[in-house]
Amino acid sequence: MHSDINIRRALVSEAAQLTDLAMRSKAMWGYDERFMAMCLDELTVQITAIAAGNVWVAEADGAVVGLLELILEGGSAEIRMIFVEPVWVRSGVGRVLWAHAETHALAFGADSLELDADPNAMPFYERMGMRQVGESPSGSIPERTLPRMAKRLGAGSHGRAA
Repeated sequence: MHSDINIRRALVSEAAQLTDLAMRSKAMWGYDERFMAMCLDELTVQITAIAAGNVWVAEADGAVVGLLELILEGGSAEIRMIFVEPVWVRSGVGRVLWAHAETHALAFGADSLELDADPNAMPFYERMGMRQVGESPSGSIPERTLPRMAKRLGAGSHGRAA
C-alpha cells in the first residue's frame, strides 16, 4: 500500500471529514462507544484551526490518509493531533506527518516538540525520538491521565531522545 505521500494544508471544507478520520484512528485501539463519544469534542478538527493554518493533511492515491494539527506559540511546538487512517497505519504516513511537524517547528524556531500521547501510540512517538516527561489530565475522560512527551529539536535531532 506504499505510494507517494503528499502533505498540504487542510481546507475548511474538510473539517468534518478530518474529524471522522481522527475518530476512526482513535477507535482503532479498541475503545468502546462510550469512550469514543466522550472524545468527540476533543477530536473535532476545528474550522478555526484549519483557517489559522495549523492543520495539514497527508494524501496518497488521491485520498486523505492522515492529519496533523501543529500549534506553534512562543518558542514551543505542540502536536495537538496526529492521526492516520487505520488501513494506512505502518505505511509511512505517520513518519511523513512527523517529519513535516519537525520541519515546521524548527523553521518556526521551536526548541522542542511536545504532545499528550494516547498510551497505545507511545511506541510510535518513542521511535520518533520522544520521551515521556510527565503526565497530563485527559481533556475528555475524567480521572484519566495521558503521558506527556517531549523531544528536544535542533541540528541532527531526528530520531534522538529529548
